[in-house]
Amino acid sequence: MATKKNELIPVENGGFLTEAINLSDLFSEELDGLRPTFDRIKIPAGGGLAYEVPGDDPDSPDTVKEFSAVILYHHPINCYYKDKFTGGSNPPDCASMNGKIGIVAETGECKDCSKCPLGKFGSGENGGMACKQKRRMYLLREGEMLPIIMTLPTGSLKEFTKYVTRLVAKGQHANDVVTKFALKKAQNSTGIAYSQIVCSVERALTPAEKANVTAMSSQVKALAGTISIEDTEE
Repeated sequence: MATKKNELIPVENGGFLTEAINLSDLFSEELDGLRPTFDRIKIPAGGGLAYEVPGDDPDSPDTVKEFSAVILYHHPINCYYKDKFTGGSNPPDCASMNGKIGIVAETGECKDCSKCPLGKFGSGENGGMACKQKRRMYLLREGEMLPIIMTLPTGSLKEFTKYVTRLVAKGQHANDVVTKFALKKAQNSTGIAYSQIVCSVERALTPAEKANVTAMSSQVKALAGTISIEDTEE
């Protein structure tokens, strides 16, 4: 069958959720009494070109220059630390799970992120923002049943926006395709190097994959607000 140039061709024997998964049932059976957590993919700092992805040994993540996954769900998060982060597991002094309303950890006060001076350029180091505006992504890798979290830093938001806009222009959603993630080195206005994501479409999902992924996306969206911001997302 002839195909148009640049047309996405689904792979008939893909491995992204070949069966329907109910996260609530899975958690209740295997994690009864435990708080569910998700593994994390770490984007390097300083212009590094390799991701840290979970492997068989939880204490020794794999290092890869690129990987592929389905973006199940993504949403903005904001996090602010009064003191410069130096490691540990301290929660942010103020955090927003939707990029709109921030909650001060000490008092429980709610703040409008759009009006907060800590979210303006110049409030942080090197002319940046004291409150970091990022985007949390829930990704599904081939052959796995649970999502994995990757948080995009501020410097990658523009590139990701371009990628999603291209998908929307073609009538697609991020969870309709398998996305390939790579990295490139970039510099900010003050000459400081940082690592920036590069996204591209690897292939479209098969109809069977798409049906199961759509169902999983809805479940993840419902859970997303309950997953706290960790220090690795500072």
